[in-house]
Amino acid sequence: MEAKAVAKYVRISPSKLKPITDLVRGKSLSEAQAILKFTPGSSAEAILKVVKSAAANAENNHDMDTNKLYVAEIYANQGPTMKRWRAGCKGGAAMILKRSSHIGVTLKERAK
Repeated sequence: MEAKAVAKYVRISPSKLKPITDLVRGKSLSEAQAILKFTPGSSAEAILKVVKSAAANAENNHDMDTNKLYVAEIYANQGPTMKRWRAGCKGGAAMILKRSSHIGVTLKERAK
């Protein structure tokens, strides 16, 4: 049995999210939430929001015990990129890429 949650079109680059997803992969739910709570940056806040949503889905929709849950899978894949332009040198233009991400979390129960 597993519980999932996905946040799409998060306005943070996947390269900023991936190191933080690696911190919590495989950890218990309480430990992962503690790590994310005390990790600085908006990327940790976005991931924590998805982890809490997956925990709520596990408890309410699947009747899973929150004390036995752990982060089985977590990913931050690339979403669509917004392209913007800025004035460049000699009347040219410089491209600005505003990247977005899709964050997904899967929680499973540990067999004890």
